[in-house]
Amino acid sequence: MAKNSILATALANFDRAAAMLEEQVDAELLDKIRRPRERIEITLGPQLGDKKIRTFRAFIVRHSEALGPAKGGIRMTPGVTPEDVTGLAMEMTWKCALVGVPFGGGKSGIVADAAELDKFDKETLVRSFARNAHRHIGPQVYVPAPDMGTNERDMGHIKDTISFSMGQATTQGCYVTGKPVILGGIPGRREATGNGVVICVEEAFKSLGMEMRGATAVVQGFGNVGAIAARSLHELDARIIAASDLYGAVANEKGLDIDALTEHVGKTGSVKDFAGGSAVDGQKMLEMPCDVLVPAASANQITAENAPRISAKIIAEGANGPTSPKADEILNERDVYMIPDILCNAGGVFVSYLEFTQETQQEQMTEQEVATRLRQRMTEKFRQVHELTHERKISMRDAAMYLGVSTVCSAMVARGYLS
Repeated sequence: MAKNSILATALANFDRAAAMLEEQVDAELLDKIRRPRERIEITLGPQLGDKKIRTFRAFIVRHSEALGPAKGGIRMTPGVTPEDVTGLAMEMTWKCALVGVPFGGGKSGIVADAAELDKFDKETLVRSFARNAHRHIGPQVYVPAPDMGTNERDMGHIKDTISFSMGQATTQGCYVTGKPVILGGIPGRREATGNGVVICVEEAFKSLGMEMRGATAVVQGFGNVGAIAARSLHELDARIIAASDLYGAVANEKGLDIDALTEHVGKTGSVKDFAGGSAVDGQKMLEMPCDVLVPAASANQITAENAPRISAKIIAEGANGPTSPKADEILNERDVYMIPDILCNAGGVFVSYLEFTQETQQEQMTEQEVATRLRQRMTEKFRQVHELTHERKISMRDAAMYLGVSTVCSAMVARGYLS
């Protein structure tokens, strides 16, 4: 296991929480919930558009079902590993417990480059995954959602594949979230993670006595989470002074024109060469002086090497595991206000829960209802974590992990140990 891997970070976060709980919880129980409940590897062999059979590896990890069925996205990247999926599933367990939804942690991975697949081949691969993973997916087993490399269109294909295999017009209950609204999805789900990030940022500003108007922000990752967060911050009169994606980074001290940048990305697929900003190094961008840094790209972007040079007052983790454990220590020593991922980006899974209940009960919710409930839940949980931070004199991450892990432990005790 690599030192700065997703799994290593997840385990380090858990071990700190377990140390705080060791006088309250049996060591054997902590060891049990540290390990994934089930890890599955599947070989996919679809025939793609060139009429050739291609082989792809896929993984599903159900980390916990103490609070309910496993919940977690499907990541499609060429480098995703079983260890990555395990670490992400583990983090989902604590995230669901912290935000107060009746799910356990799960995750899937498909080893493929989504950017190199045309629409037909990607649909073929996603449908192959759904057919082969069908017995591992269900409203009371594991409920997938979009993640890096997948989107709502893919979720629609999964739902259609499963309902077709059942000989039904639709699925009975919620088999997948983050799907198109017309197929039973919920309005506001695509924006939920990014908007949840900004709700946390607003609360952090209040806690620190800072004004949002005129504040400066740097956003790493101008994808679904980062782009929505950037727009929401812009609408609150913050200045987005830099933004990046996989292909490049741009900066403008006066503030990037978010409408123009979004249009540019829609046309070119990248922030690169945006006329309203100057090209900058993507890693150096993380060190730019700003009020809030939103790492919303991939894991381990803030490391022991660059943490001493991070100049942001607040870090809002839009991505999963963007900060290594050693970097976390350095930033804590420097009093950088860290909003941890299992709190900061939990808006997505909360609105997925609303979608789950909506489909289960065959009801409909408006976008305004979703936005209101999202703000209420994220504000409540932020304040709960913030209060525990001050009460126990611990970091925001340790407070969030303490609440998440202790909730899962309580559920395990309530269920009994014979499973």
